[in-house]
Amino acid sequence: MRIILTGGGTGGHFYPLVAVARSLRELSAANGASNLELIYASDDPYDADLLKKEGIRFLQIPAGKIRRYFSLKNFSDPFKSFWGILKAVWIIYLNLPDVVFAKGGYASFPTLYAARIFGIPIVLHETDAVPGKVSVWASKFAKRIAISFPESKNFFPDDRAVLTGNPVRREVLAGTSESSKEIFKLEDNLPVILVLGGSQGAEKINEAISDILPDLLSFSQIIHQSGKNNVEGAMLRARSVLEGSSLISRYHLHPFLNENEYANASKAASLIISRAGGGSIFEIAAWNIPAILIPLAGSAQNHQRENAYSYARTGAAEVIEEANLSKHILLDRIQKILVDQARIGKMKQSAAEFSKLDAADKIASEILRIALGHK
Repeated sequence: MRIILTGGGTGGHFYPLVAVARSLRELSAANGASNLELIYASDDPYDADLLKKEGIRFLQIPAGKIRRYFSLKNFSDPFKSFWGILKAVWIIYLNLPDVVFAKGGYASFPTLYAARIFGIPIVLHETDAVPGKVSVWASKFAKRIAISFPESKNFFPDDRAVLTGNPVRREVLAGTSESSKEIFKLEDNLPVILVLGGSQGAEKINEAISDILPDLLSFSQIIHQSGKNNVEGAMLRARSVLEGSSLISRYHLHPFLNENEYANASKAASLIISRAGGGSIFEIAAWNIPAILIPLAGSAQNHQRENAYSYARTGAAEVIEEANLSKHILLDRIQKILVDQARIGKMKQSAAEFSKLDAADKIASEILRIALGHK
């Protein structure tokens, strides 16, 4: 049995694919199928080491991106997409999968187009409350469409769309409080704020945290994932505002948190400040941790804003829009949440009720059912 996974561009697409891949292996092994082959088809491997570790073969397929702003690449990327479709057709022909599982996004378009030509069954998953253009297009011929947010159902055929939630890797739910203290050198009995800017980091969030860092460290400690491209700037700002401060040991800056660090950081966190990608929201919900969400302004289809407010309506999070992200507002929201234990309890309960920890297994089970039917 051969299954092609496609999507990519961000961790919000890549990591749910990994979660489903792990469930596929477990479920197929439990059913006595040891011949499962997984292929990841995208324009970039995103995390080549993790793909190798998971035994997922990577096949590179070029993909052009449609930008909503002026860029010279808008003139060249259609040719890249055309070449990507030709390569995808050849790859599908050589590998003939039983199912293509797609996360949508520009990187999945060539593979989905080729799969449609060959009549390969497609299972689609949409992470965000407002789907992207590729997902809406592919939903017209996908066998099954899994959605994360209930609002997404308005965009897809009722008879094929099912609410599953977003797949979360079990590994990021592991970790212990003791390990988190050891890894991050945390102090006892002091709240921990975990700052996440998504897989690429978030400059606006980094700047806002730097502006209030001395205040934050007076009553909490910070684990801050800044993004690999932003870590130098974040470090320079931190050194500037904390020069001579005895509290600098409470600030733990990391360009990126690997799976083990990520899981253990969650075990220490009292509050999370994050972007509002669907993947991030479902991981936060799975951790049952109160959150302040700062959606990326101008995200495609404004999906981060829609995600954020959908989650906030459950009572599990607050939203601060980027236009309102002043240091006074952010500091005030943080302080008000951390001192209100009754509210923290309610936010945790709302997060637990929103989370769907079986999403990866549900999607993997449906993929295998369709694959066996196709064979």
